[in-house]
Formats: sequence, structure tokens, C-alpha cells
Amino acid sequence: MRIRATVAVATGALALSALAVPATQAAPADDRPGVPSYGSATHQSPAAAPKARAGEGGEAPVISKAVVNGGKPIIVGAKAVKKVTVSITASHPSGITDADAIIWTGTSLDDPESFGFGSTGPTSCVAANATTSTCTQTIEIDPMWLRNSDSKGWNVGVWVNSKDTYSAQNDKFGRTNLQRLAKLDVNAAPEPVAKGGTITITGKLTRANWETGTYKGYATQSVKLEFRKSTSTVYTSVKGVKTSSTGTLKTTSKATVDGYWRWNFAGTSTTPAIIPAGDFVDVK
Repeated sequence: MRIRATVAVATGALALSALAVPATQAAPADDRPGVPSYGSATHQSPAAAPKARAGEGGEAPVISKAVVNGGKPIIVGAKAVKKVTVSITASHPSGITDADAIIWTGTSLDDPESFGFGSTGPTSCVAANATTSTCTQTIEIDPMWLRNSDSKGWNVGVWVNSKDTYSAQNDKFGRTNLQRLAKLDVNAAPEPVAKGGTITITGKLTRANWETGTYKGYATQSVKLEFRKSTSTVYTSVKGVKTSSTGTLKTTSKATVDGYWRWNFAGTSTTPAIIPAGDFVDVK
């Protein structure tokens, strides 16, 4: 069963990588830490509106924005830890002194089957004016704790604290996507080739397998073969090709002029788009 991380720190969440086994060891498929605690407040129901946490009749801070990785999907490779910047904008009459965020997947933060990543690093808050600040921190995502099925949408939980100690928390403030890093190579041969001759274009599409820490062929995916003349800057589509069961690509085409050949993979919901540099073929 999964192990829930229950250790909280005063200013920031506990990164799950701090509890991880050595990076050379793959994560057990069904044994990983749960969602870290964050901030200094007790988790509230995601559906509930933020509430004041200190005193009677206090006013809770207002969380207006949380941006993860610049609003782009988080692309994680097979082994390297991915560092992601999170910025949180909030306001309160007394000003904002601290903020924290986690990204997590599951039904609720109180469910031991839920799982997520937080930050142990410092949070830097910059005031836009007397009441509003944007706070920035870094979350580290270690692929050794990910399953391949984790390439999907994740929740973004946010906590903020005002200068006079009122706080607010929203466990499902926003969403972010995790994707598996892809690799794609291309080779066009022979080179040089006689004008009108046949060239063979090969390649392989792979993507990160988080459960093994390796890259595995991405099977039966549609990829475009593209060509541009050496005198042009624009690629045109030649034909569509599907990857094999091991992710390999192979097709042929007639060579009429000098130019560059490349593959173009448009991506899927779980894997980002990728276009390698073109391979030049000299036509004699």
C-alpha cells in the first residue's frame, strides 16, 4: 500500500523526493509516499471557500492566481528530477507574507491513496502594493515516484498567509498537466544520392517510461515525414507514417533536389510534440 507522508514544516511543503530511495532504484509500483502537508493550516474541503484561520471575524486572504511552469505542461524525463516554478498571487488588507503550493493527484488530500509533490525550498514574495504580493517557489518532481498512468491532469493546491496571521487554503485551486518526455531521431540514406534515386528515411520515437527509468518505443503513433529544399526555409509534408510496435519509423521517397528530411510528431495528451533537426541529403 502507499505510505502517506505526514511530516509538515512551518514554511513550505515536504518534497516527496526527500523521502525517496536512492535515485538509481526505481519506485515500487504500489508503494510511494502520499500527499505532503503544506503551509501551517489544517486541510480544508476543496469545495469550501477559503476561511480565516486566526481570531474571530477575521478576513481571509484572497488567492487570485497560481501559475505552474509558466502555464505549460510539465514534461518529465525518465530519470532527471524536473524543477518547476510556481507563482502564487494573493491579497489581504495587511499584506501577504508567505505562500505555498503542491501538485497532487487523487480524490482528496486526506485520502492515503492520493499522491503529490511539494517544495522544501524557500518562498520569495514580492509586493505589487501594500495588499497584494506574488510569491514564487520551486517544486521538484522526481520521476522515480511516478507511474506511467500519472501522465495526466494534476490538481494544484495553494495556501497563503497574511502579515497579521490570517490564512486561506484551496486544495483544488487549479490544474496542471504532467507529460512523458519524448525523443525522436531521423536518418536519410544513402547520401549522396543520384537524382531520381530512392532514399530510405528511418527513425525511432521513444518516450520516458517512469516505472523503469528508461525510454521505450512509442508504438502505432502517426508521424509526418517532411522535406524542405536547401534553398527554402519551409518544410512541406510528404507522407504520414505510423511507428511500429517498437516505435521505429521507416519509409522511402524519391530524391530530386538537395534538401533536409525530418519527422514531425504532433504529440498526444500524455506525450509532447517533437520535431528533430532535418537530415541533409546531397543529390548529385
